[in-house]
Order: sequence, then structure tokens, then C-alpha cells
Amino acid sequence: MVTLHIGIDDTDSPRGGCTTYIAALLVEKLSNMGATFIDYPNLIRLNPNVPWKTRGNGALCLRIKCDDTTMDKIFEIVADTVEENSDLKFKNTDPGIVFFKGTRVPLPIRRFAKKTIQSIVKMEYALRLIEESKAEALGYGTGYGLVGALAAIGETLEGDHTYEAIAYRTPENWGTKRQVCISSIKEMNRQTKSQTFNNLDPETQRILITPRGPDPILYGIRGETAEIVVHAHNIVEQLEPIERWVVFRTNQGTDAHLKKVKTIVDVKPFHPVNFVGTVISPPRLIPKRHRIFTVEDDTSKVDCAAYEPTGTLRRAARELIGGDILEISGGVRPSSSEHPLTVNLEKLRIIKLAPKLTKWNPLCPKCGRRMGSMGVGQGFRCKKCAFRSSNMKKITVSQKRSLSESLYITSPRSQRHLTKPLSRYGNEKNSKPRKLIAHWHSP
Repeated sequence: MVTLHIGIDDTDSPRGGCTTYIAALLVEKLSNMGATFIDYPNLIRLNPNVPWKTRGNGALCLRIKCDDTTMDKIFEIVADTVEENSDLKFKNTDPGIVFFKGTRVPLPIRRFAKKTIQSIVKMEYALRLIEESKAEALGYGTGYGLVGALAAIGETLEGDHTYEAIAYRTPENWGTKRQVCISSIKEMNRQTKSQTFNNLDPETQRILITPRGPDPILYGIRGETAEIVVHAHNIVEQLEPIERWVVFRTNQGTDAHLKKVKTIVDVKPFHPVNFVGTVISPPRLIPKRHRIFTVEDDTSKVDCAAYEPTGTLRRAARELIGGDILEISGGVRPSSSEHPLTVNLEKLRIIKLAPKLTKWNPLCPKCGRRMGSMGVGQGFRCKKCAFRSSNMKKITVSQKRSLSESLYITSPRSQRHLTKPLSRYGNEKNSKPRKLIAHWHSP
């Protein structure tokens, strides 16, 4: 028996398709061939800021044990399944398939995966690693999907990870309105909310498990264990037939994309970053109720944007003042003729709040009323008792801040796949599962 890692990426388009669906089809086909899965299908979300990304920028890896004599047949089945279920007529769909044989994924490929999640890598880098590791690859179009396919093999999820149970629609329903009982989703959330996340948005009650595009997914439920997402899936009442369902192990909800940079001058376009800066001045309001503020350090300064849909995060950003020290996390938007380099906020941690000081006219020493100014440098006069003084000065008062020195995250409805929600803090994992549960996909 040999261990085979199969990476797949870039099979979908805005018109439809889904790489996880191809993985789900292959789970059934490879199982029927006698292959043994040594891990759940790995759904790896890559850098969400690259301008040429697919909708969710997710790549897939299937890790199996199989008989060496079946390798050629497996290659054929994977290639045929990808070709039959990819939108190859769409000009920007460039699928890639990588096959790597070996019990341990080489360190250079694992490092490549981390770079692909946190930054931008070149095609040549992937091709060189494929050749050096003696992997086999098949690319379509430009073949750029080979980058994600290799990255999916390299991200073995040996640290923090989560799970997602995805249910797929029958083909005749693709592109139509999804039919799921809303009350059952809310009941599922009530029963499992300590172990699942982002089922619905608490502010708007918007359902978050059902996508909006023409892809085959009916819904996806994210959680801390394979058992809990299967349990949650069984609570949801489907009002249309399900073709199949599968549990994926994934880097979603782990902040795996955020890369710490030491100084603001190191902030680069299209990169997810994490850094510390000091607010220069109160946030300014721009059209559509977005809030923009500027932070600086000893090396440079950069704008940060809290957009209206971010809800909780935007409301926190609204209350910032100059001198607040923040830990900023988000994706970097390049500069243009309309705006400078900007960090689109995913979360901010307030390290230290600056004092909010306000100057008030002094109180009258005779009657206690607030005095009025007689003009610049001319002192104060009490309108009630007519007391005057040229020696009195304004009083500086420290106002209570509405913020606390804590973490603020964008509301669930606008969280990216990789953003770690508040509920996951303290639930991080540091090892792979020892074994798979008995029923992790449909029969």
C-alpha cells in the first residue's frame, strides 16, 4: 500500500462549479475502488486578498492509502472527474491537479503552503517544487490551479483546524433558490452554538450556512469536531433532496492567513497582515457609512477601513481617538488614484486607550453655575450672579471611554472564511485527529 496525496484547485467560475463538490464525488469513487482515506478531505483556504482568486479561494487535498497497481486508474478517475465538473470554457478557470506519493509531505512543500496562504507566490515556484519532489501534475489552461493544488497538499493541518459538513443539491436544483427550513437552522444553532460557528448573524438574523451563488452547495455547517458538524447536519431540515454530503477538515476560522509584520513600512498590497500602530486622529466618515482612520509607528503610516457591513467592528472604530494603540488585522488594498494604501479591517485589538480629555469653563466660586468666557484672554463671567475673574482658567476633564481594551471582530455576516470568530478563542487545536469517525460522508 502507498500513501497518495491528491491536490485539486481552480475548477469553478462565477457561473457555477465547486472544487469541494469534485472532492465529494471523488470520495465516493475512490472508496468504491478500495482506497482508504487517512484523513478527511482537506479544504484549504488560501490568501483571500489575491486579485485573481476564485470565490472562496479554496483548494482541496484527498489523502489516501491505495494499492500501487491502482495508481494509474486513480489518476485517470481524478482527471476525468475534474474535466467533467470544471467550467473549462470560462477563460479564468485554470484547474490544476497534483499527485504526491509519500507518507510525509516534504518541508519545502509545507513552507510553500504557508506562503500561499499568507502571501503571493509565483507559478514557477510551484513548478520547481513539483519537479524536485517527483510529484505528478496535470494543468489546464494556464495551469495556475497547480499553485493551489500543491498548497493543499502542503497544508497538512497539524495545528489549529476546524470542520465543515457540506450538503450538496441534486443537479436539477442548481441555480434555483435553496430550500431549507429556517426554523430548523435556528434550532440547530441553539443546540450546537458552543461548538459550531457562523450559522447565522446575531445582529440581522441572516442565515449564513447557505451560499448565494449557483454552485451545488445547499449548505455548509462549520464547527470544532467532525462529530458536532454531522450532528448539526442531522438537525437541519432540508426541503429539497440532497445528492450527497461530506465532512471536510479545514483551516477555516483559524486566522491562518494573518502574517505578523514588525513595522507599518512592511505592509504590502494584497497581503493579510497583523501589526501594531497608534491612531493619529479620530476616524472620518465617508459615503456609505464607512469609517476610515490612520495609524502610524516609527516607520510609516497607513489608512485602515471599517466598512459598514462589518457592524460591530465599524461601531468600535467610530469611537477611536488619537493616541489609541491598536493591534490591526486585515487585508491590504493597493493604493489608487482615489485612495492610498489601505488595510481592510477584519479585527482590531485595543492595546491601550488614550485618555479622552475635554476642557470646560470653570464653575462660579460664589453660586456654582458654569461661567461664560468674556473673550480670549479676558477671563470669565457668571451670568447668574455677575461674578467676574480674569485669573480663572478652563478645567480639563477626563471622559469615560465607551471602548475597552479588548478584541473587536467584524460581525459574522462579513467575516472571511479564514477569520477566527470570537467563539473559537480558547478552542484552538494543536494536533491532527487520531482517527476518522465512522460516518463522515453519505453512503
